[in-house]
Amino acid sequence: MKSITLDDLGSLPPFIDLMTAAGILGIGRTKAYDLARKGRFPCHVVIIGASYKVSLKELLKLMSPPEGA
Repeated sequence: MKSITLDDLGSLPPFIDLMTAAGILGIGRTKAYDLARKGRFPCHVVIIGASYKVSLKELLKLMSPPEGA
């Protein structure tokens, strides 16, 4: 998977696949799916059929510095 730049983030859809989110966070495939299945992925994961999706808005919020910092 190619690296995602800050410019790329703006062009992503509102919900991204688990592996894209994991790549942004530096989490490997096996660990990402393990965390998602256990409900412990750092962002809320929605399962649609057999697909795991993550809200881009929630991922960006997780990556943002805390207010007042």
